Order: sequence, then C-alpha cells, then structure tokens
Amino acid sequence: MTGESKNWILMATARAPTNIAVIKYWGKRDEALILPINDSISVTLDPDHLSATTTVAVSPSFEKDRMWLNGKEISLSGGRYQNCLRELRNRAGEYTDENKGIHIEKYDWNKLHVHIASYNNFPTAAGLASSAAGFACLVFSLAKLMNVKEDLSQLSTIARQGSGSACRSLYGGFVKWTMGNEMSGSDSIAVQLANETHWDDLVIIVAVVSSRQKETSSTSGMRGSVETSSLIQHRAKVVVPSRILQMEQAIRNKDFSSFARLTCADSNQFHAVCLDTSPPIVYMNDTSHRHDLFHNYRIISILERWNRHEGTPMVAYTFDAGPNAVIVAPNQKVAIDLLQRLLFYFPPARDNELSSYVLGDKQILHEFGLESLSSIEGLQPPPEAKDKAPAQRYGGDVSYFICTRPGKGPAILVGEDQALISCQTGLPK
Repeated sequence: MTGESKNWILMATARAPTNIAVIKYWGKRDEALILPINDSISVTLDPDHLSATTTVAVSPSFEKDRMWLNGKEISLSGGRYQNCLRELRNRAGEYTDENKGIHIEKYDWNKLHVHIASYNNFPTAAGLASSAAGFACLVFSLAKLMNVKEDLSQLSTIARQGSGSACRSLYGGFVKWTMGNEMSGSDSIAVQLANETHWDDLVIIVAVVSSRQKETSSTSGMRGSVETSSLIQHRAKVVVPSRILQMEQAIRNKDFSSFARLTCADSNQFHAVCLDTSPPIVYMNDTSHRHDLFHNYRIISILERWNRHEGTPMVAYTFDAGPNAVIVAPNQKVAIDLLQRLLFYFPPARDNELSSYVLGDKQILHEFGLESLSSIEGLQPPPEAKDKAPAQRYGGDVSYFICTRPGKGPAILVGEDQALISCQTGLPK
C-alpha cells in the first residue's frame, strides 16, 4: 500500500431501497449463513420514498472499524456485520489513484479500517425492512469502494449474510430469493424477475401504524417458529413452492387478480405461522388488528369488504414482521379511491398537517387533490359501507401514509454534498 501520507481518505456513497415480500421469507435452515427454508418474492419500493443512504470510508489513519446509524454510533462486533466485512475484504480488488499517489493491493484491504455512516428515511426496526435496505446499501457501497468485481447475484450472497431480505434489495422491480441447496449457501441468491418498468402501473401505499421498534425481532421470531410451529414446515414444503410458480406467472402476465389473491393469502398465512409459534408472536397492533370475537383485522376487514363489494380484488395487502400495512393498487385511479377510504377511516389527529400525513409520490398526491384537514373531515363513507351501521372512524390510529411505486435498485451517489461522512475528518457530518 502506497500513498503520500497516512491522511488520505477514500469514500463511496450509495442509496439502496427497501423491499416488501409478497411471498414471505420466514424461517432459516442455517442461522449463521442466513439460509431460508423456502423461496420468496418481493417488490422493490421506490428509493425516493423508502431507502437507506450509506457512506463508507477507508483511511490508514482510522484506528478501528466504526459505524453510525441515524446519527448514533453502534457496535460492529456482531457476526452479521463482521461476515459482510470479511467477505468483501476477501473479494476486494486493487485500487489506484495516480493523482493522489495511492495504490492499494488486494491484501491491503484487510489492514485498512472502515468508517460507515448510514441513514434510513423511514422507521428503523418497525417492520418496514430497514435492515434489508441498510445491509444492501452497506454491501453495495463497500463493493464499489473496494473495487469488488462480483456481479449483483454474488453480492446478494454477501448481503444475505447481513440480513436475509437484503439480498432482494440489490435489484429493482420484482425479485426472487432462491433458497438454494448447497450447505455453503453459494446458490442461495437473489435474481430479478422483472425490472421496475415492467409493471409500473402499480401504486403502493404504506400505512405506518407504528414507528416503534417491534417487540419480537424477526431473528428470534423465526427461530421460535422453526422450533415450535407445525404449520411452518407444511408451508415451506407444500404451500410456498406452488405459490412461487403462480406469483411468477402473475407478475409475468401483469395479472393483478392473481397477484392480489396470492399476496393476501401469503401474508395471512405468515401471521398464522406466527400465532402457531409457542409462545405466539403478534406483530399486528390494535389498529392493524381489532381484538373482538372474530379476531377481525381492522385494516384488512376494510379492504376485504371493498374487494367483496366489487366482486374482484381492487387492492392487495401484506404485512411483514410489524404492524404496518403495505397495500398495492393496480393503477393510479384505484390508488386514489384507496386513499379516500383510508383517510375516511383513519383521519389524522387534529394536530397533524395533511402535508406530513400523506407523503411520497407527488403525482399521486396532486391527482388526489385533498388540500386540508377539513377536506378529509368532509369525506363520505365508501359505497360498501353505506348499508352498514354508521361507519366508525379511527382518528390518529395511523401515524402517516407513504405513497410509492415499484422502484429501482441501489445506485452510487456522486458528490461531497451527498456524503454522510466528512472527507476531511472521516467522521459523520
């Protein structure tokens, strides 16, 4: 390793999206390598609305590996971070910057410490796959910095070792995580089924019911399900393989009816597995799920009533390991109808501004046309509710909504103004 001094700093900054699984990953056959017990399929969300931004830096002046997440320093001692760092250092290539007189041999990367600063533009650990975006972004940015020549499918095997679903965030559009068969995990990779332009009519609305960290982490939840649930084995071996084939066909043909049926059924079965776990895991709170005699789900029941009233699926819904609902509409017109229903049933608290309650895609919000809280108060019950008793409204139960679409995969951000680390100090700005 050569350089004019030990004060030089090399940096790279990237942004990576989160994703939402429509055929769920739940359960590992190998916890250390994060190898799943079934295939899964996801939709990548627009990184403008749900993403992680990460800056990575190396310098001979750094004394140890350090990381800051959303402005707070966190430990890198965990096996998942160490696995990713080790894999990337082992696959790093030579680097030369003639202008700065810097040359780094392949083996030198093991001697250089890294500083990492990462920021999520959405709640962390609240069931919105923040770890997927974070580890995908970490692997993608470090691979760029360290001149790793592996393709995205190989990088996905590294990201998978940080967070399983992170492997799917290395691609845009619709992504399949193939469980693989090798004990080494070499064939447990992500592959893109279709890019983000393939089915760009879709609109996705996230109802953020809770931004609090979930009580049961996905890791411990999966472990409990694998150890105690009899339903999870039937799901992995019998149910999911056929659903994967059907979902691939639905995506290929842009068949929303089949897509919605499969998405809703798989989400409901995933939560059934959680309840079949001992002790049972409940990721939905009182807003996503109403505790009454029939254990009806509040958001789900509203959407299912609409679907039944129309005689065909108008929307699909899915919940990951958290209480927040992700709802998919086939086009912008239906998305606006969906927003009207959501805002009728879940108006903002009195002290909320509309601009901070409905966020995301500006085109959808412009077409929607609501300008103030008073316009929400004037919304009428939807047609499917008019033959019922007076519709109950749940003001303040939803923190906010995010309107988004299928999005692209990770990208390198260029320019010092995009970086989260100072090029002078090597510390977060």
